[in-house]
Amino acid sequence: MIPKEILDKVKKIEITTRNLVDEIFSGEYHSIFKGQGLEFSEVRPYQPGDNVKFIDWNVTARTGTPYIKKFEETRELTVLLMIDVSRSGAFGSINKFKREIAAEIGSVLAFSAIKNNDKVGLLLFSDAIEKYIPPKKGKKAVLRLIREILYHKAQNHKTNIQKALEYYYKMSKKRSIIFLISDFFDKDYMDSMQIVAQKHDLIAVRILDPHELELPGKGYFNLEDAETGKTQLINAADKTFRENFQKRINQRINSLQKDLKKNRIDLIDIRTDETYVKSLIKFFTRRIRRRR
Repeated sequence: MIPKEILDKVKKIEITTRNLVDEIFSGEYHSIFKGQGLEFSEVRPYQPGDNVKFIDWNVTARTGTPYIKKFEETRELTVLLMIDVSRSGAFGSINKFKREIAAEIGSVLAFSAIKNNDKVGLLLFSDAIEKYIPPKKGKKAVLRLIREILYHKAQNHKTNIQKALEYYYKMSKKRSIIFLISDFFDKDYMDSMQIVAQKHDLIAVRILDPHELELPGKGYFNLEDAETGKTQLINAADKTFRENFQKRINQRINSLQKDLKKNRIDLIDIRTDETYVKSLIKFFTRRIRRRR
């Protein structure tokens, strides 16, 4: 049985994110994620300015008045939330754990999708495939996904992005919009991202905590690897250590940005000490400009 605490969180996330979708994201989502094509809807009288190539000559000949074919976008898009549930997702030094922020972002994207009559599925992964829920429509399906993101107890602690990408690539038949939500504390996955991005619309969503980006304070303390549980006693007052630590972090941050840009994969950067709304708006705005 799911604990009341989790159900309360799900309800709170639903209320918060559905308001955001209604006020901000639903229209932007529809604008950048277009349907797979157009299908005939009806005919209507020709109006000045209409494209003459859409004139229905049969109806026009029969009525003696120009009529034009009207088409509607066929949607039925598939959105997949591919979420990292490794142990590092349980970290958060500010207000929320990275896993909670992942659930909120996933909720915004999922409610935007179903409001546009699209399907939403979920793939949870660590260094193994933890759970896969096939894409479905409707509010009930979205609430289940949020519960799973918050409540799922991962069987493994490490991260293997390559395995998750290859799993979905092999079993998916149609093009999907994939939001890969992770802190990307992994390696040797960029080739898989490049391959998947050729078949699907792949968007990377990176969630980081400020204490992962810089050492807190100075002095001696134990630094723990979130995924292995190993600890190391460090001297944060050591100038050389701090400089090397910062250099490695900056290299990791910039390397992902550079590789994704080279492969034309969008990156949404989220921090636990900042609102994710601005980052999502920035992404949607960038995509809308690109379509013009």
